[in-house]
Amino acid sequence: MREPPTALPYAPPPPSAGELLFEDDWLIAFLKPSGLLSVPGRGPHLADCAEARARKINRNARTVHRLDMDTSGLLLFGKGAEAHRRLSRLFADRRVEKRYIAMVLRDVVEIRGEVNLPLLTDWPNRPMQKIDHSHGRPALTRWERLKSGGGTSLLALYPETGRTHQLRVHMAAIGHPILGDRFYGTAEAIAAAPRLQLHAERLTFPHPADGTPITLIAPFTPS
Repeated sequence: MREPPTALPYAPPPPSAGELLFEDDWLIAFLKPSGLLSVPGRGPHLADCAEARARKINRNARTVHRLDMDTSGLLLFGKGAEAHRRLSRLFADRRVEKRYIAMVLRDVVEIRGEVNLPLLTDWPNRPMQKIDHSHGRPALTRWERLKSGGGTSLLALYPETGRTHQLRVHMAAIGHPILGDRFYGTAEAIAAAPRLQLHAERLTFPHPADGTPITLIAPFTPS
């Protein structure tokens, strides 16, 4: 059995002027860098997070969804209780279309596919997850190849469910771990990038005010 990764000291990246992507009367779209928590952790040393930074933009900002600390990309915050309630309901009802970009190990031959493998928390090794066909919760990821060659591939990932570490576990399960993934990657994948090459690139959803379709994009920059 693979040993869980050794905990790394939390060193949040410095504030960036490019973190605010979109703002109106109802919501804030925020670009979370890799290495930053979505919400505060336990202790004052873990107080710096996307939520705290969003509240510096607007004190009424409320967390609607989260990204793994290692994952970069789009986060939405509702402005006030009603905006938070409406946005949260959109996520709960799966009316938010999500697109992630991932750089994975090895050339992917197929143009598109899906991974349908149930996930369960690996309690002795939290926060890691594992595939469990007997007790796991359903998890479905659709993917398409954007580019492949030279031993790596760029994929677009479309999670139909929102399980913890879903994309990371699913990609590793089909033999294409995400580069820089210290939880589920092979030694080769971990050594191939300085950080997790997984990015929440696009969100499409009905605007909470009037239902008008809105698409927000944060382009992926490999590093």
